[in-house]
Amino acid sequence: MTDILKHDNKNTIAAELPEVPEEFRDIAPYDDHVFHEKIDSLVRESGFEHAVRYVMPDVDYPAFVENLRTVRSQDDFQKKVMGPFLELLAATTTKGVSLDGIENIVPDRANTFITNHRDIVLDASFLNLGMIRKDLPITQVAIGNNLLIYDWITDLVKINKSFIVKRDIRPAHALAAAKQLSGYMHWAVDVRRQSIWIAQREGRAKDSNDRTQESLVKMMSLEGGGDTKGNLLALNITPVSISYEYDPNDYLKIREFLLKRRDPDFKKSQRDDLFSMETGILGQKGRIHFNIGVSINEELALFEGTARNEVIRHACTLIDREIHCGYYLFPGNYIAADELDGSNEYAAKYTDEDVRVFNEYIESQLSKIDEPDITADEREFMRRMMLTMYANPLRNHFDARECRREKQK
Repeated sequence: MTDILKHDNKNTIAAELPEVPEEFRDIAPYDDHVFHEKIDSLVRESGFEHAVRYVMPDVDYPAFVENLRTVRSQDDFQKKVMGPFLELLAATTTKGVSLDGIENIVPDRANTFITNHRDIVLDASFLNLGMIRKDLPITQVAIGNNLLIYDWITDLVKINKSFIVKRDIRPAHALAAAKQLSGYMHWAVDVRRQSIWIAQREGRAKDSNDRTQESLVKMMSLEGGGDTKGNLLALNITPVSISYEYDPNDYLKIREFLLKRRDPDFKKSQRDDLFSMETGILGQKGRIHFNIGVSINEELALFEGTARNEVIRHACTLIDREIHCGYYLFPGNYIAADELDGSNEYAAKYTDEDVRVFNEYIESQLSKIDEPDITADEREFMRRMMLTMYANPLRNHFDARECRREKQK
């Protein structure tokens, strides 16, 4: 694994980019002129060393650090550190990461990629891996500050082209934070001409019933210098669908359903979030597929409603439809839907062996939930919720395709 940083030292610094305005610096990725300073600080952190050794157990850490210090820019960091690391991760924890829809990216224009939210860390990371493989520009990545538990994590993500979404702030400051974030996204797309990524909602849809939060789209429309529709058009919103054959965090999501069923006031801890991150990164995922959809701009531009809330709702509908249409469906999705419905509607889509493997997987994941005194009723509840998690992408996919056909008549 030490090969991850073996490269020549003839790196060149990326073309000069506009410096991040002062008003955005607390949330923006680091500029390249402070890159080395932040790397030097990062590699001295014991927490960073622990994290590196955790994900790469046989790493020669001193050699890793020496090579890391030769990286000269964020683009180099992405291509020469993160790219090889993600290839290693894909090879050891997946049965393949694929990407299609590249033809939907408009040349020479930055995009705001909005995806459904499956994994805290890997949604944007594997999307960027697909971009690196196709020699396309990588995206800046939105990440919630609730995950930045230590200062060194903040440094790591801001070195790694991430910008910060402020969560859990006091209501009196919420609007200012939303306008700052919206302003930064517009600046990154319009001025820096760099694509950005953000999930369609805060937090993951635990049951995989993916829906875009109106508050997210409202935030994006706050800045841009125009009206609501014009501000959204300026961001060139391009939905991307993420499909996992197996979600390594599925049993943790089901555990959360159980605990909220027992106590509606249950809330996850920071440790829960960290464990979810670790599990998502290192757990087995089967196949993963990304589909880049069509920008919503053409349809949004034709929308005749003028009321702000009407425009927001329409934009959300367009994003959801494009994401749902783009799902890649695996045998488990069909099996889960048939088991929930007590039917064999999709039996042609899977084999008896597929059923055996999928049900063994479900039982294995449920057995990892070690909460005390789980009743037979709770066990059945958990199983149905896990099946629902795998059936919902299929249901939304076919609903969206039907909606698209109706619009095309």
